[in-house]
Amino acid sequence: MLTLKDIELAHERIRPFIHRTPILTNSSLNKLAGAELFFKCENFQKAGSFKIRGATNTVELLSDSELKRGIATTSSGNHGAALSMAVSRRGGSTKVVMPHNTPKIKVENVKRNGGEVVWCEPDQKFRESVLSDVVEETAATVVHPYNDERIMAGQGTCAKEILEDVPTIDCIVSPVSGGGLLSGSLVAAKNMKNSVKVFGAEPEEADDAYQSLKQGKIVPNKTINTICDGLRAEIGSKTFPVIQNLVDEIIPVSEKDIIESLQMIWERMKIIVEPSCSISLALILKNKMMFKNKNVGLIMSGGNVDLNKLPWK
Repeated sequence: MLTLKDIELAHERIRPFIHRTPILTNSSLNKLAGAELFFKCENFQKAGSFKIRGATNTVELLSDSELKRGIATTSSGNHGAALSMAVSRRGGSTKVVMPHNTPKIKVENVKRNGGEVVWCEPDQKFRESVLSDVVEETAATVVHPYNDERIMAGQGTCAKEILEDVPTIDCIVSPVSGGGLLSGSLVAAKNMKNSVKVFGAEPEEADDAYQSLKQGKIVPNKTINTICDGLRAEIGSKTFPVIQNLVDEIIPVSEKDIIESLQMIWERMKIIVEPSCSISLALILKNKMMFKNKNVGLIMSGGNVDLNKLPWK
C-alpha cells in the first residue's frame, strides 16, 4: 500500500526534472466561491501536466534492461507526452497507444517529446487490446498511466507541495479519472495534515469512480461522452482501494458547469487550462456551502488544449 514515505522519496527523485509549479489566487473567484482558492498550476508543468511527476518517478526506477526493451503505454495524451519526455531523457523509446479522437495538441505533444503514436478505438478494452499486441510484438516494458504505485507516488508530490506552500489549506479538490492523482493526493494530504478534506471531481458523463464508491466495487463507465478528454479512463485496481478508504467524497459535475468554469478561469486568471481541471472549480461553485470560508487547494492538472476547438467558439 502506498505510503507518505513513498511520496517523499519520489519527490526527492524527481525534483531535478520537474517544475515546482506556482500557486495562484484570484480575488474575483474567491468572492464568487465564498472561499479562499489556491490554484496549483500544473498547467505550467513540464510536458504541460502533472503527469510528468509520476512518469519521471517510474522511469527513474526502471532498470537499464527494462528501458532497453522500449517502453509502451496507453494514454489520452498527457501521460503519453510526459512518459515520452522522461524516457527520451534516459535515451529510451516509447510507444503510446492513443484513441484516434485525442485532441491534436496532445498527439503532437507526444511526438514532440519523442513518443511514437499507435492508434486505437476510443474505448478502454481497445486500448488494452492494442497495448497487448504492441507488447507481444516488441517485448516492451509497460508503464501504466495510473494503476502503478510508482505513478501514484509521483502524482502525490503535487498535494505535498500544496500543503508545504500553503499549510493553512482545509480542503483539496482533485480531478479523478483512473485515480493516480487522487490516490496519491489522498495519501500525501491525509498523512501530512489529517484534518484536510479531499474531494474528487468527476464528469457526470464518465462517473465510474463515483458509481464504484456507491457500489463498493469497481464498475465500468457507461459513457465517456465528456469534454474532459483526460478524465475518460476507468478507476484502477490499485487506486480504487486507496480512494475508497480515504476520500471524503467524489462529486460528479455536469458538462455545462465544466465549460462555464473553464471560460471563467481563462477570462479571470488569464491562464490556459484544460476542461479536465476546470472541473475542480465547477465542483466548488456548485457546492459553495461545503467550502464556505475555507482555504481550498485546486489541482489545475494540465493545460494542453486544442485552441482550434474551444467549447465556446
